[in-house]
Amino acid sequence: MPEGVHGVEWLARTRDDRDLAAWLALMPYAQRIGVSAQPDPRGEGLLFRLDPRAGNVGNVMLPALHGGVVAAFMETAATLDLMLAAREPRLPRIVDISIDYLRTARLVPTYAHCSLLREGRRLANVTVTAWQKDEAAPVATARLHFVLGDPGGRRE
Repeated sequence: MPEGVHGVEWLARTRDDRDLAAWLALMPYAQRIGVSAQPDPRGEGLLFRLDPRAGNVGNVMLPALHGGVVAAFMETAATLDLMLAAREPRLPRIVDISIDYLRTARLVPTYAHCSLLREGRRLANVTVTAWQKDEAAPVATARLHFVLGDPGGRRE
C-alpha cells in the first residue's frame, strides 16, 4: 500500500463517498499545480479544474502553461476518474500516456473531462480532453493505459 493510503477499507470508503479531496490531499504535486475536482454539472462523471498559477507558466512571453503541467493535470484527472469509475477499489499505475497538444494553453482556468474506454481484469484505457473557455476547442487530448493494482497488495 503506498504511503499515506490508510488501507483497503479507507480506499473503499473514500471511493464510496466520492471523496476526491481525501485523495488529492495525498498528491502534493496536484496540490502544487492547483488541481481540483467536482461532479460535472451535466451529470456526466467528474469535471476537473486546473487553477491558473504563475508557477505553471512555461512561456512567459505569451503567457502559456507549461506542457508538463498540462500533462500532469490530465494524468491526475485520468487516474482519479478511473479510481471512481472502476468496478471495484483499485490503485491504477500508469503504463503509458500519449498527449496531443492542440492549442496554446493560456494562463486561465483549464478543465478536463475523462472517459473510461475499457476496464479489463488487469488493464484500463482512459481518454482525457482538456479545454479552457470552450469545450469544443480543446487545448489537449490524451490517451492513457493503466495497470490495475490490487489495493491489498495481493498478487494474482
